[in-house]
Amino acid sequence: MTATLLPADIGDEINARILAISEDRIAGFLENPFAEIARLSDVSEEVVHARIRAMLSAGTIRRVRQTLMATNLAPGALVAWRVPEEQLDAAFEYFVHDDPFSGHVVILSTDGATPGSSYRLWTTLKVPQGYSREKHCTVLAERVGASAFRVMPAKRLFALGVGHVRRKGMTPGSRSDEPGRVMDTNIVALSELEWRVLEPLKRELTIEEIGPEPWRVRAEEAGVPYVEFLQVGRGLADRGVIGRFSTFLEHVKPGADGVRVTRYNALFHWRVPAGREIEAGKEVGRHHILTHAYWREGGEEFANVNIMAVAHGTDKQLVLEHKAAIDVHLAEAGIPVSYTNVFWGGRSEIKPSEIAPGAYVAWCRSIGVDPASMRAAAPEEPGAA
Repeated sequence: MTATLLPADIGDEINARILAISEDRIAGFLENPFAEIARLSDVSEEVVHARIRAMLSAGTIRRVRQTLMATNLAPGALVAWRVPEEQLDAAFEYFVHDDPFSGHVVILSTDGATPGSSYRLWTTLKVPQGYSREKHCTVLAERVGASAFRVMPAKRLFALGVGHVRRKGMTPGSRSDEPGRVMDTNIVALSELEWRVLEPLKRELTIEEIGPEPWRVRAEEAGVPYVEFLQVGRGLADRGVIGRFSTFLEHVKPGADGVRVTRYNALFHWRVPAGREIEAGKEVGRHHILTHAYWREGGEEFANVNIMAVAHGTDKQLVLEHKAAIDVHLAEAGIPVSYTNVFWGGRSEIKPSEIAPGAYVAWCRSIGVDPASMRAAAPEEPGAA
């Protein structure tokens, strides 16, 4: 059967089995990641190829790619922007189409007037090593008409994984017996060869590349022998800069069957006592519903919150019940929370952030900015989007 005739919706039993693995269960770098997806989902490799091609063709999957631990490759941050309401959509479009270093772009709202609720536009940001997040944001603020912005690098990560299909129907309070893993954000310097391999490695696969040797063409592009390309990829994984191989679902827009993977995307905020951020993050990170959890400093604009987490769901009340279960768990763990809030995601676009230094130089010149003027005066605080 051709890809266009195969089922492409997430409700199909075989697709669901594949996606439960392929979204966020293939860690590190593998010569043939599709074979591992087949093994873990108990579906033949040929069927895995065909179904992923079908879902990618239909838009159910928006991209297939080797992810990086960009937190360890480029200084990153979550950035909140205060933009006049009448300029909000234009600013959104600018970040999506004209800033390759911004990844997630989303318009958020709260259920009432709360600290930070005037910051409606949020982005993730990566700037290549040696360049300044603050200077980059200052340039962008002038271009989109932002009156203020807040840069919030991640000091630690406690949860990182997508798995929307796996999380469907999850009971509020579902959590692991072990605390969330603490991941640092130390920057790793790469050699010229490693960058040469990494740049084609991180780009999303085409439909034609979904097969038993997805990296052979990329090795040719890098001008590196195939065996050496694989060796460098494994070495990068050993150094902690390779994330997971993943099929990313289209979870913002309706899929091929008209059904949304999620409808409500929530950013949870908590303020815990200074000095207890890692302890609190490890407890928050236990909860299976969370796709991300991290220690970020919100500052006075956001009532000095310091723990943030992201959850997705199809029912708003159920998402709030998950949040309430985490609140109860923090109290039971003896961690006081003096303030909490929920920001709800609206219009959203997601794209990989560019992290290559050469790409940054080219971008600066394309907008009439001297790349040297964007250099960081001193190493910026490590941080992740």
